[in-house]
Amino acid sequence: MKTIKTRLTFLIALLSLPFLAFGQEESVGLDQKIDQAFAPVADAWESFIFTSIPITNDLSIPIVLIILVFGAFFFTLYFKFPSITKFPLAINVVRGKYDSIDHHVADTHAAVNIADGDIVDTIKDESQDGEVSHFQALATAVSGTVGLGNIAGVALAIAIGGPGATFWMIVCGILGMSSKFVECTLGVKYRDVGPDGTVYGGPMYYLSKGMKERGFAGLGKVLAFMFAILCVGASFGGGNAFQANQATAQLVTSLGLEGGATGFIFGLIFAVLVGIVIIGGIKRIASVTEKVVPFMAVIYVIACLVIIFANISYLDDAFGLIFSQAFTPAAGLGGLIGVLITGFRRAAFSNEAGAGSAAIAHSAVKTKFPASEGIVALLEPFIDTVVICTMTALVIIMYNQSGVFIYGGDGAGNVVIGGQSVGGVDLTSMAFADVLPWFPAVLTVAIVLFAFSTMISWSYYGLQSWKFLFGRSKKADYTYKILFLVFVVVGSASSLDSVFRFSDAMILALVFPNMIGLFFLFPFVKDELNKYLKAIKTNS
Repeated sequence: MKTIKTRLTFLIALLSLPFLAFGQEESVGLDQKIDQAFAPVADAWESFIFTSIPITNDLSIPIVLIILVFGAFFFTLYFKFPSITKFPLAINVVRGKYDSIDHHVADTHAAVNIADGDIVDTIKDESQDGEVSHFQALATAVSGTVGLGNIAGVALAIAIGGPGATFWMIVCGILGMSSKFVECTLGVKYRDVGPDGTVYGGPMYYLSKGMKERGFAGLGKVLAFMFAILCVGASFGGGNAFQANQATAQLVTSLGLEGGATGFIFGLIFAVLVGIVIIGGIKRIASVTEKVVPFMAVIYVIACLVIIFANISYLDDAFGLIFSQAFTPAAGLGGLIGVLITGFRRAAFSNEAGAGSAAIAHSAVKTKFPASEGIVALLEPFIDTVVICTMTALVIIMYNQSGVFIYGGDGAGNVVIGGQSVGGVDLTSMAFADVLPWFPAVLTVAIVLFAFSTMISWSYYGLQSWKFLFGRSKKADYTYKILFLVFVVVGSASSLDSVFRFSDAMILALVFPNMIGLFFLFPFVKDELNKYLKAIKTNS
């Protein structure tokens, strides 16, 4: 008990810096002071997470990116390109074609169960474990990744790396499908199910239980604890406060509001809406995301298609630029590597493949075959990166067909339009507004929905990690949820850029403990995949 209280005190102290700005009507000056004081910590943390290996005098590759790409490439080869070979199967699993094989029925004519050797009538019906369907688990996980990275992140990638960065984003998304398959299969395999049927899963559990099974119990506990700490921090920061901050900023701009308690009021509204959803647990979260995610994705994709068809004559030119500049940038080999790194880095931020966060949501699925959910998880990077990010990229590239801006125009990741530096959400908004003058209003709605769905998904990720650290009591449950909702308000009312950058970097920091575990545990995934494919073949 004393150890848990010590952990709780330390974690709250570490993550509660933004509270200093909470409730301050005149918080602009205070925000700036806090931000300046925290800036060295944020800079040091980001530098550590993005520690790089120099390639040339002007170019280096972050180690975290090397780990992500190497792992994804290795898993793609080892599992024989599952992003392609298992894609049709993933679609069929999501639409429920193989749900029947998840219902475990004993052979009453046999003395023992032939498959597992269990005595008849003592076989546990594992299909009853879980709280959500395959589609709901996928929607919850997608809602945690589809967000501002798809709108602002793509614009940033193109601004820095030009159209060629899009190609490498797509490649990274396809490779990342294999990482998602591995981590989400393990998430289901090593999950815990409470007496009341509540599911507890994710990297915390497969790192501790799976590594113990491989004979590395000590290392597994360290990695699991590290992941849980980082995940809680990421849920408060990048998965919450940053999302609330950006959504509020977009609303304030669109509605022409400014100053006063506007951010605080919007924060309270967000907190109430988020609270209504997260108090109900994963079932409520899943029921919301399965409606919100398809809705917002369809609206955004339709808007992209309208732009694309309005500029259909430029489509072949846009793809031509994407492919040609992916391999032959003007800057030579250094430029080629730079474009590749830019594309891979933005895709990694967007789909979080290898970070392990999505495995927490997928662990709650109703299935007795872990690989079934791993196969479903293949679709997540495809939807997030290959479809939505590519759509955004095409819109921006087409917008620039007449030379509206110069890529990397100000040398700081922005383009220059009419003498002004533009980047992120503003560049995407301008690209859409060029054909659809009313689109900025739609973009505002999309950003708010993206932010809302991301917040509720990350609340579940953080809560699961919190319970792993501090126990599964009601007190721990409500403590986390209250803190999470307070951070919604803090994020909306503050401008603590350094604090948010520190917390956001925690998302990619998850890669280190998670990928170490995946390299130890991937053989178990092969066994689970064979079991599932055999079951499908037997029952087809």
